[in-house]
Amino acid sequence: MQIYIGGLINMEAENETEKLVIIGGGPAGLTAAIYAGRSGLEPLVINGPEPGGRITTTSELENYPGFPEGIGGFEIMQKFTEQAERFAARMVYEIVEDVDFSEKPYMIETEENNYRAESIIIATGSNPRQLGVKGEEEFTGSGVSYCATCDGPFFKNKEVVVVGGGNVALEEANYLTNFASRVYLIHRRDKFRGTDILAQKVKDNSDIKILWDTEVKEIKGDNSVKSLLVEKNKTQDQQELPDVQGLFIAVGQKPNTDVISGIIDRDKKGYIITNDRQETNKEGIFAAGDCQDPRYKQVVISAGTATIAALETYKYLEGY
Repeated sequence: MQIYIGGLINMEAENETEKLVIIGGGPAGLTAAIYAGRSGLEPLVINGPEPGGRITTTSELENYPGFPEGIGGFEIMQKFTEQAERFAARMVYEIVEDVDFSEKPYMIETEENNYRAESIIIATGSNPRQLGVKGEEEFTGSGVSYCATCDGPFFKNKEVVVVGGGNVALEEANYLTNFASRVYLIHRRDKFRGTDILAQKVKDNSDIKILWDTEVKEIKGDNSVKSLLVEKNKTQDQQELPDVQGLFIAVGQKPNTDVISGIIDRDKKGYIITNDRQETNKEGIFAAGDCQDPRYKQVVISAGTATIAALETYKYLEGY
């Protein structure tokens, strides 16, 4: 079997055992690669087919330290990659299809190769649950967002919509009133799923208009969102919200952890369970970033947990 790394053919790779394999090439995976590389572990990073993770779809990242003017999501992930490669991290762009963590060395199978590893950091991220309506994919990054704290400031003095009824939706609706001229909160039921305290805060906020028993049917615009078509799900009556320029979808996240289902302990939503050292239930296997963070979904937090995972992996391999 031939493995292509950096344009070179490594004929021995199938028979070698890596000190560390990092699964995932987003902010968590690449931060772990930087720290592990600086520690001399020469990690192998399995990026997946689209390196950089979900943050690459963000047009501008304003809240990552060190970039006072902001930076594009794709650009910052290029910098992450360059820095990781500077410290001898090696990148492969493959999809993990199966794993065998029953004994060491651990096995990782992609569609192209098999890898063996003494230790592993899982940093596979998560993806937002989508509405699945017309215009959603077209306008993602151009008015459609899945993160109010990331993109809210871009909608100052504009009308926006938040979709959802859980704590995240309630928090984002309140947060967006700091910027938007009006916030619509659309929920498909007649009662919020979030806590009573957050629900009451939303109800008491005069800048938020709640549309109960309502669903988004279509997102309209040209180069960006211009309006929404919504429908009352009990009567099927439709109306257009003509001045909406931003849609924030907060109907949940799905961690990318299916490949380790039944092998690594997860919570009921699929997030990997770790301790304060980012260790999983399997010796020598750590996790970091959005695949184990059910709450914050911030690049800087993914980088922080990945730093812990990399430092603890080094200690594990050195026998500390």
